[in-house]
Amino acid sequence: MTVVASPSPEPLVRLADIPGRGRAFLASRHIKPGEILLSDSPLLLYPAASAGEASSPFCSHCFRSVRSTPTPCPFCPSVVFCSTRCLSGALSSCHSPSICRALAALPPLPDPELRAQVQFLLAASSLSSTSPANFHRLLSLDGGDATPAQHEAIFLHSLLSPLTGFSLQVTATLIAKDRRNAFGLMEPFRAQDSGERRVRAYGIYPNASFFNHDCLPNACRFDYLDRDGDGNTDIMVRAIHDIPEGREVCLSYFPTNWGYKERQQRLMEDYGFQCICDRCEVEKNWKDEDEDEEDMEEEDEDERLEEMDEEIVENAGDGNDEFPHAYFFVRYVCDQDNCGGTMAPLPPSPQGSPSGLIECNVCGRLRKEDGFGGDDDDDDGDGIMLDQ
Repeated sequence: MTVVASPSPEPLVRLADIPGRGRAFLASRHIKPGEILLSDSPLLLYPAASAGEASSPFCSHCFRSVRSTPTPCPFCPSVVFCSTRCLSGALSSCHSPSICRALAALPPLPDPELRAQVQFLLAASSLSSTSPANFHRLLSLDGGDATPAQHEAIFLHSLLSPLTGFSLQVTATLIAKDRRNAFGLMEPFRAQDSGERRVRAYGIYPNASFFNHDCLPNACRFDYLDRDGDGNTDIMVRAIHDIPEGREVCLSYFPTNWGYKERQQRLMEDYGFQCICDRCEVEKNWKDEDEDEEDMEEEDEDERLEEMDEEIVENAGDGNDEFPHAYFFVRYVCDQDNCGGTMAPLPPSPQGSPSGLIECNVCGRLRKEDGFGGDDDDDDGDGIMLDQ
């Protein structure tokens, strides 16, 4: 486990068992905004889509963007690499010639989630051969009840068991662990992008998986797939604001600007629990009041949400009890078009001085810490794009 502390060398978080929540990370001391709580490397990585489906070509080994002429796989040309070195590394691991031939023989899978699960099971099979210790570590992660994965497991087992050698039960167990522990690594933001960025790869991070969920998190994670050097697939978790000693440190498992119903549905389907955090307890009352309006037109719903956003901003500083967490949305949710990411301060200096800048974990935008709310930005809200 790699825990990086700044400026003190002791770990900033510690594992503890919390009744009703399982294992969780607690603050070992008072944590300052922007401090790095965890830097974690993946047990395994697998692509979310083929290079042909991605909005920009990427290497199927290191997952960086391919900036020059790509090197195609000699066995399946739709898969490309950024260099012969990455091609060689892939052919000796999770993209071996036998896997290429097996993939070519598979029937077309129209469901992108099924295609991603195929890639995951192949990566897990490779891990079981190349690093049995890490494979057992993967199996030790919390997967909850594997029963919901049984239907997909039967289908995928029929396709892949000659190649992976996994039993049906192991296949179902692995799929359940992937659903509960995988982190999506986004393709890097480009200034000319419009619309939602795609997930380029998924990774299983054994230490980061201990962070529990909260719909108003006090930490968020960052990834920098296109950065140079080793560790470009590592993820980093930073504190969003001050965290008192002993407080649980939580991430949000999805964008914080999702609505109550969407959040609850995702948490139940993918993680098997109903969220009762402070924010959900407040918004649950909104849901009850609006149950009679569920048949409204989609455009009316969009207009209502826009009005709600405006009301949140207006009430952010007046102590309004109807939404006591409004300040979070004004200060820590990115207002860049088509983004909605979470913003956290850059790490403080070695002397402990705050950086004065906060960074979006989706689009990479930087802005001054005192420049939130749009009108106070010196750059008229355009921000600064962090070079990834």
